[in-house]
Amino acid sequence: MKLWNRKRRVSGWFWALGWVLFAGGLVVPRVSAVDSAAYRSLENFANILAIVQRNYVEDVETEKLVDGAIKGMLESLDPHSGYLTEESYRTLQTETEGRFGGLGVEITVRNGLLTVVSPIEDTPAARAGLQPGDQIVGIDDEATEDMTLTEAVKRLRGPKDSSVKLLIRRKGQDKLLTFTLVRAVIEISSVRAAVLEPGFLYMRIAQFQDRTSNNLIEAMAKHQSEAGSYKGVVLDLRNNPGGLLNQAIGVADLFLDSGLIVYTEGRVSENKQKFSATRDGSRTDFPVVVLVNGGSASASEIVAGALQDHKRALILGTQTFGKGSVQTILPLDDRSALRLTTARYFTPKGRSIHEVGIKPDIVMDPKAGAVAETSAAGEAAESEAGGSVAAPDETDALARRLRNDPEIARALELLKGWEMFRGLEGSAKEKT
Repeated sequence: MKLWNRKRRVSGWFWALGWVLFAGGLVVPRVSAVDSAAYRSLENFANILAIVQRNYVEDVETEKLVDGAIKGMLESLDPHSGYLTEESYRTLQTETEGRFGGLGVEITVRNGLLTVVSPIEDTPAARAGLQPGDQIVGIDDEATEDMTLTEAVKRLRGPKDSSVKLLIRRKGQDKLLTFTLVRAVIEISSVRAAVLEPGFLYMRIAQFQDRTSNNLIEAMAKHQSEAGSYKGVVLDLRNNPGGLLNQAIGVADLFLDSGLIVYTEGRVSENKQKFSATRDGSRTDFPVVVLVNGGSASASEIVAGALQDHKRALILGTQTFGKGSVQTILPLDDRSALRLTTARYFTPKGRSIHEVGIKPDIVMDPKAGAVAETSAAGEAAESEAGGSVAAPDETDALARRLRNDPEIARALELLKGWEMFRGLEGSAKEKT
């Protein structure tokens, strides 16, 4: 009799668990058609849940146990899937609006290690000198080896003016590096622009937020009178960790008047999508050089890949990060949410971005002080040191970048050469 009662209780837990897993705001077709393997696994979980509640040294709330199971399930899929509590979901929404608290660093898990994708400019992480590819092996003297991405993000965030200590493993360094950073309220200016020389505009996108494409259009209009008729644009996506997909599409669409921008492939039809450029508002009357590096990820790679495949821009810099997966936010009824990887990105020519990245047309590593121009066949063409560009009278990070950045100088040279050859071509046509 006791055994029968125990089985009945476990069965009750199973059906309760089934409701937690399959309801909660998600549309799951044919829930009743759970295959036998899944049924056995869920029954096993329900048994474990009952055993823990009955035998654990302290009373544990059912909600806490189920939340932990959900978190573990999602985090076992890949580093980018996870469970967002009401608080963390609210924080995520704030981040896409461009204002949040913390260090100003985008992180991921690569090869099982907590890795910096990119520090965001003018933030504690950037000022401290964190670099793309840095591996965070310790946070406040606690090893990160078994730490999930969600746990790491939570530990890196905290009250303004509080400090956090990071232990960093950096490629090329024999010893671990220690950084003590002071948290701040991070306010990101998505788009910044300046005129390099009459006719040549520099535009920097730090992150793809909810108004990035509109801000880019406004910046171009604002500087139109100062630049005159545009002869060329430098679009800087270095250390841009990504952001909103629709904004990446909007930015690429600005420079393309037709053709595919990006497409996604997933298991369900809703996640198989194609996004194409439109003619309305497009600017195709000048050449573009896009700057990228190992900190350019996700939405940045979509823009760079689209413009490269359409031969609309030259891509200059170093190989991008290679984050080409789509995370869908699925809100739940209790104001929490799931962040679930549902698809992968592909460039117009079918190149996968995920764990591959975008290879520049012109490889330039400022640390090495050299340029290697690569043809379509991948042959190196030349090598030279970078120069400098005169900057407007500003004292912020943008002015420093324009004064001392060899990649911007190289991009400007390429645009000037482009303009020069166009002039020569026009003169030849007049003579004939």
